[in-house]
Order: sequence, then structure tokens, then C-alpha cells
Amino acid sequence: MAQPATEPAKGSRPTPPPVHTEDAVTSVHPVDEKLHPSRLVPAALQHIAAMYAGVVTPPLIIGQACGLDLEGRTRLIAASLLIAGVATLLQTLGVKGFVGNRLPFVNAASSAGIAPILAIVETNTEGSQLPAVYGAVMVAGVFCLAVGPFFGRLLRFFPPLVTGVVITLIGVTLMPVPVGWAQGGDKTAADFGSMRNLALAAFTLAVILVIQRFGKGFVKQVALLFGLLIGTLAAIPFGMADFGALDSAPVAALPTPFAFGAPEFQPAAILPLCIVMLVLMTESSAGMLALGEICDRRADAKVITRGLRTDGLATLVGPVFGGFPTSAFAQNVGVVSLTRVRSRYVVAVAGATLLVLGAFPVLGAVVSLVPMPVLGGAGIVLFGSIAVSGIRTLSEAGLDDSSNIILVAVALGAGIIPLAAPTFYAEFPAWAQTVLGSGISAGAIVAVALNLFFHHLGTRSRHPAPALKSS
Repeated sequence: MAQPATEPAKGSRPTPPPVHTEDAVTSVHPVDEKLHPSRLVPAALQHIAAMYAGVVTPPLIIGQACGLDLEGRTRLIAASLLIAGVATLLQTLGVKGFVGNRLPFVNAASSAGIAPILAIVETNTEGSQLPAVYGAVMVAGVFCLAVGPFFGRLLRFFPPLVTGVVITLIGVTLMPVPVGWAQGGDKTAADFGSMRNLALAAFTLAVILVIQRFGKGFVKQVALLFGLLIGTLAAIPFGMADFGALDSAPVAALPTPFAFGAPEFQPAAILPLCIVMLVLMTESSAGMLALGEICDRRADAKVITRGLRTDGLATLVGPVFGGFPTSAFAQNVGVVSLTRVRSRYVVAVAGATLLVLGAFPVLGAVVSLVPMPVLGGAGIVLFGSIAVSGIRTLSEAGLDDSSNIILVAVALGAGIIPLAAPTFYAEFPAWAQTVLGSGISAGAIVAVALNLFFHHLGTRSRHPAPALKSS
């Protein structure tokens, strides 16, 4: 017998019938949303614009320091783009339960590794510079893979107080690089430090500042790229940009394994890179936590572990093709926050694009032909902004505490010694010169040691690092 229909209670609203719309049935989290190409492609290009200058900066600086010719610098840039593309694809798409945080997360060669790598270059003879660098980077990758699963427990030793010091020192110790570029790059050149070079660097810097002041939206976000482009165009009439070298660059080619020689494993070179890797792991973890909050998909300890495993794999394998230490790109976290486009497939398309760019060395050659003074004007902004990021981190580190002030003061002082007095450690053993000769390594060691002394030995930490959230 059919049951009588149940009357709704008096004063209550009748339950509406279910609506079987396509959106209701196929509703997905914004992180897993597959956007229409009309939205996906522009969003991906915005990520590429935000990160491109940062991706090509490490190979440009290191290639110049090693005295590589155009072909060598082109290879480094192509390798950097290729590894960035692969690492970003691994992070965004990943292998569930093993590799990749499956968030809109960009991975690429980090500028944090530049200073210790330059120290390794200076202490090695020509021909063994890059092999020593790549040996140290590969060990740093293994170190990341080994420490990654336990890194959540180590974060308390790297609170904002420590990471802020290290990030500030990265920006400060790198500042002589763009200053040298602004003068012409090659100290042996007849026009090194000429007014022509300085004027071009100043013009590039002025262009970036004007775009930052009056530009809006996307144009403002890519002020650095516009500065590089306009500065290069301005250099052409004065014969300061030679594009004839493009003729020798191959249009399409994959990086050759160990093109710069088999890796050499020098203990004195390995230690600074492992220290920097700890800093990069801290930055990556912080980036994943922040991105998880922005995307409403919290990053738990397992997500952090998978993300760091990707960092380690990219850092380990990258040197085979010419890559450098790989980590998160904070500027792309900012792009996600600004645009609110949270789809990981957008960043995956950006990663695939970087992969394609890496397979066409002629594109890397175009970047490497940017005149040194133009790079110098833009580099002042780029590396200065790294120092500002460190200062911003320190502002959240409890500097109202006198012991924290002492910690920051001594660590910054130790990090600036190699910059202020390059021969300070001349009488030290070779391994100590490599470790302490890098302001980043010296500052990091002092900051970690003083943090242990003030906040962990015999007392509970008063400013612990944020704990990883677990699901």
C-alpha cells in the first residue's frame, strides 16, 4: 500500500527537489579544476612572466663567473629551464603518495644557491669549477631526500629568526654581482666602469621604477622583464648588444649529460651547499603551508614530505644536465594569492612551457645576449628584493627581545665579514675558507648556533617555528 505523503511541519519550508546540474555532479576543488583554454593559457603565461627572470638568473651569474662563452651560458640557461619545467610538472601533477604536493607550486633553480656556488668557483681552477659545483649540488640533493621525511621535526631550529638572517644575507652578499654587471661585467675590458655602461644600467633601473610607479596589473608584475627588454633595445644603437652570436646557437637541442665534465666531490664545497639546502627546504615548506592556506587545501606533513622529495630529486638529477639547487618560487605563490586562480593545471601548463623553452637553446641565447649593464640595473632590484624579503621575515621574528637582537646582529656581522674584508680568512685552512668565505654559510651557522644557545639549551624555545599541520 502506498504510504501517505508526509505533510511539512507548520511554518517550515518545504524541502526543494534535488537539482541535478552538471556543476553539482562534477563539482571539484578549485585546485583540481581544469580551466577552459581561454582562462588557462593567460594564467599560465602570467606565472611564466613572474618566474622567468628568476629561472635564468642563476645560470647567467654562474656562467659569467666561470668565464663561459655564449654557447656555455646558453647550455646552462636551457638546462635551468628544462629542470624547472620537469620539477614543476612533478609538483603539480605528481605521483600520488610518492612525489609532488599536487598544488599550484612552481619549482626552479633558486638564487639562494648562487653565493656559495660563486665561492666554490673562486676556490677552484678553471676546468674544475663546474664539476666541483655539480658534485656539491648532487650531494645536497641526496641530503634533501634523506632529511625531507624528518624535516618537520627540524623546523623548530629554523624559525623566522634564522631564515630571516639567511635570506637577508643572500640579498646583501649578492649585491656586488649586479654592481659589477652595471660596470660592464668584464673587469679586464677597456670600458669597464665607463659612464656609458653606468648610464645604460641607470636607464634600465629607471624604466623598472617608472613601470612600478605607473604600471597596473600584469604590466606592473612583469616590470623586471620590461626593463630588460627596453634596456636591451636602447643598447642596440650604441653597439652594446650583439645579436650576431645567435647564428651559432642551435634552434633545438636537448642538454647533453655532464657537458661540463664529471662531478667532483669536495667536502669543503659540499657543506655550504647542504646548509643552503636546509634553508631552501625551509622556504619550500613555508611556501607549501602558505599555498595550502591560500588554496583552502591545507598542506599536512605528508604533502610537505612529497614536495621536499621533489626538490631533492630535481636537485640530484639537475646537475647531470647542468641544473642547480631547486626550490620553491615565492613570487608564484604571490601570483596565486593575487589572481585567486588556484588550479594546479595552470601551473602545470607553465611547467610544460618551460620544458619546451629548455629544448630550444636559441631562446636561452636570446636571454644571454642581454648586455651586462642592463642586467646590472635589473639585478639591483632583483637582489635588493631578496634582502627585503629577509628583512620582512625578521620583522615577524620577535625583535623586541634583546637576545634575538644580539642573535641577528652577530649573525649578520659574521655574514658580512667576507664581503667587507675578503682576505679575513686567508690564513684559515682551505675547507674553512670555503665554508666561512661564503657570507650565507657563515651567517647561517652562527644564526643556528645562537638560536640553539638562546632558545633551546636548558629552556623551551620562546619563538618556535610554526608546526606542520596534519590532517
